[in-house]
Amino acid sequence: MIYELRTYWAAPAKAEALHQRFREHTCQLFAKHGMTMVAFWTPVGGRELHGDLVYVMAFASQAERDAAWDAFRSDPEWQQAKSASEVHGVLAERVDSVILNATDYSPLQ
Repeated sequence: MIYELRTYWAAPAKAEALHQRFREHTCQLFAKHGMTMVAFWTPVGGRELHGDLVYVMAFASQAERDAAWDAFRSDPEWQQAKSASEVHGVLAERVDSVILNATDYSPLQ
């Protein structure tokens, strides 16, 4: 099992629209593509360092992760939702992704 830690920095004045897109579209499409959502958070303080949205996904392998993201990104439903939500500009100005392997003492393995 691998985990992916993703952090999003919203474009100016777009944080709520970013959360709305996740709420109304993104999470459902993750599920459609068999992507396991572990949890979502909003960091407390330090936006410049910690972003506006942080979440963790779980995948059986790097190959499964890559295939799931490719399928998600090419899904016409995602492309339409992204396009419609960004009519007045992009919602995320920066996205970081870190792949994590659980330690042998982690409760999540």
